[in-house]
Amino acid sequence: MHLEKLTLINYKNFKNFETEFDSEINCVIGANGTGKSTVLDAVYHLCFTKGYFNHLSTQNISHGEDFFVVEGGFNKNEKDITVHISFKKNHKKVVKQNGKVYTKISEHIGQLPLVIISPMDIDLIVEGSDTRRKFLDGMIAQNDRMYLEHLLQYNAALNQRNALLKYFSANNTFQQDTLEVYNRQLIEFGEQLHKKRMEFVTDFETQFIQQYEHLSQSNEVVSLGYKSDLIENDFEVLLRDSLAKDRMAQYTTKGIHKDDLQFNLSGHPIKRFGSQGQQKTFLIALKLAQYKLLNQRNNIKPILLLDDIFDKLDHRRVTHLVQLVKEKTFGQVFISDTDLKRTKEVVEQTNQSFKIIEF
Repeated sequence: MHLEKLTLINYKNFKNFETEFDSEINCVIGANGTGKSTVLDAVYHLCFTKGYFNHLSTQNISHGEDFFVVEGGFNKNEKDITVHISFKKNHKKVVKQNGKVYTKISEHIGQLPLVIISPMDIDLIVEGSDTRRKFLDGMIAQNDRMYLEHLLQYNAALNQRNALLKYFSANNTFQQDTLEVYNRQLIEFGEQLHKKRMEFVTDFETQFIQQYEHLSQSNEVVSLGYKSDLIENDFEVLLRDSLAKDRMAQYTTKGIHKDDLQFNLSGHPIKRFGSQGQQKTFLIALKLAQYKLLNQRNNIKPILLLDDIFDKLDHRRVTHLVQLVKEKTFGQVFISDTDLKRTKEVVEQTNQSFKIIEF
């Protein structure tokens, strides 16, 4: 699978932009602020219906305009696929595939698998559980559409239950029967999501450890754990026992919406005990494991985006990534960088076809 053509209208700093891509390697070169990462973000947008660097549609519109359009032409399994995404202020986002509008935008997720490696990935380590949970959900949803549907239904029930708890507090009232409606929905969808997360993390950790060992070339012991209220507790019992706390807090304090991934190095949290180099290796290993599992489960090589990695990674890690490209581990690759000479020297080592796009 590869992206053949990209068109942008009023997307961030591009009023009108169009280009074609090489099926193997594409290098987007320019100084900071010229739009090189915007091109990669647009590719991500086409696959996930939202940007990687900024999820808010209104903030992806060019200054002074009131809409944007992102359109891409893909080739997947020898079939042409055109994805058209448009958004106008105060309107809903519209996503089309081959001219047909999606009734549910979520139906598009997973059809065009993609993995990105970016300096922003450090958020997976330094930010809260919500960031890691979204990463986990995103990985599973790319090859399990039912998982995404159940996640949306769980979140809808959670929002309604939280609103009801606030209503109870504001009006000094309580209705157990009404609350029970949302409890049943949380339990139904939450238990299914929990089971799939457990299964996925088991497979993912195996791939992750292999990738880390290849990258680090050391005897460091890394692990990836799944933390959830449901591992040792029944969800129905959890909701019942936490009701008093929920009413006081005015939100649901227990459930899979509190799940987290634990990143450990030699048995300790890498956030606190890992060096900067170890953290970078950990993050790249996470993304390479994600790529490998997506490839295996979809039987197709995802698009790989490498954002600004030559500036942020040391020579050893860059060499490892280049070697993987050389071995044709990946499908189509997009690289953004500030240094034309450096990028050309790197991609010429791969003996693959490539295109340079300069800003």
